[in-house]
Amino acid sequence: MVSAHRSLPRVVVAAPASGHGKTTVATGLLAALRRRGLTVSPHKVGPDYIDPGYHALAAGRPGRNLDPFLVGADRIAPLLRHGASVPTPADIAVVEGVMGLHDGAVGRRDFASTAHVARLIEAPVLLVLDTTAQGRSAAALTLGMAAFDPAVRIGGVILNRVGSPRHETLLRDALAEVGVPVLGAVTRAAEVAAPARHLGLVPVAERAPESVAIVTALAELVEATVDLDAVLDLARSAPPLTTPAWDPVAAVGGPAGVERPRVALAGGPAFTFSYAETAELLTAAGADVVTVDPLRDPTLPTGTRAVVIGGGFPEAYAQTLADNTALRAELADFDGPIVAECAGLLYLGRSLDGVPMCGRLDLTARMTDRLTLGYREAFAVTDSPVARAGEPVRGHEFHRTTTDPGHGDAPAWRWNDAEHGFVAGRVHASYLHTHWAGHPDAARRLVEAAR
Repeated sequence: MVSAHRSLPRVVVAAPASGHGKTTVATGLLAALRRRGLTVSPHKVGPDYIDPGYHALAAGRPGRNLDPFLVGADRIAPLLRHGASVPTPADIAVVEGVMGLHDGAVGRRDFASTAHVARLIEAPVLLVLDTTAQGRSAAALTLGMAAFDPAVRIGGVILNRVGSPRHETLLRDALAEVGVPVLGAVTRAAEVAAPARHLGLVPVAERAPESVAIVTALAELVEATVDLDAVLDLARSAPPLTTPAWDPVAAVGGPAGVERPRVALAGGPAFTFSYAETAELLTAAGADVVTVDPLRDPTLPTGTRAVVIGGGFPEAYAQTLADNTALRAELADFDGPIVAECAGLLYLGRSLDGVPMCGRLDLTARMTDRLTLGYREAFAVTDSPVARAGEPVRGHEFHRTTTDPGHGDAPAWRWNDAEHGFVAGRVHASYLHTHWAGHPDAARRLVEAAR
């Protein structure tokens, strides 16, 4: 076991671009290392919610995000240490990157990139290469990726989509020329794919039996094609971390009072987008956190004083959500604070693609062909259960829906010279996804409002 102090073997799984197989390798590594009896801590660079679901299934503990844009660069190493400490200390942390190794937030060079996070946590990089239609140039690409930022150490390569034994030999010989070890090779025929839809992979919670089978197949694939001992040696080459672990109690300043109001977090297949730190911060602020599944639960948990409805895919479950008329009616009349992001916004409206929703907000929503995606620097326009007017916050958008109107008379946020979202009474709803570790006062405000 890793000691409670600073020793944490860790490795970042990266690639030159999206689509090279990072998720395949990272998820397979997590599952294969766990099958060896190791306690593995899973992490994902960026705001993505879906990959961490597969990571959690593979590792048997929550998948967590490391996003400097959302939480600040100074919190990345502490959040890594926190995730690797609870519920038990981990033997190794595996961090899946985002996009290409050096791709950061638009207009900010490599800020919030995989390379940036690798530097912040002082971790070696395992580079996954899609070798389709590529030979010796794979070595040049690897050398260029390494030389572009000498502070990022590429400690090994996984060859993906290798065409034949001859192709693999050619690639290994080329990479030996530049001194980068090959730690595994996956053939095209052996590759395992997870099901996808309009916003990426289908979340684990929506395909539980199939997801288990996929993760098992990925573990077997990595066991058969990757030198796990070499990966462990690479992870153990990371230096000690000198930063203390992030502490949710310290982040919120401790419980906001003696009473523990019950806060219900939406979950289940339709609402899978939530950061693990949200529940931890609410609990640290003094809440009794419970889960409600709007697809199946006819009522809120007894004693609920506040509700948080995060992101997900309500459009895939619109009719089932509509059929749960009792819960829709209860939310329409609920007098406690409600915080809703993206999917939650749609669920609280009057309808989604013509199917009735809760009717708590006077808006209609529909699917479109346009993907809205990107980081946002916003500030609160209206006082609400999670923010004071004028308070700055960073978040991201990721949806293919639109609402009419786009904001209420009392908007939630303003960014890019436009107003967004709704504050209606004790309801705060918008498309903006936020990570509360970046502004923990949101958790404390919500618990205080619940009282």
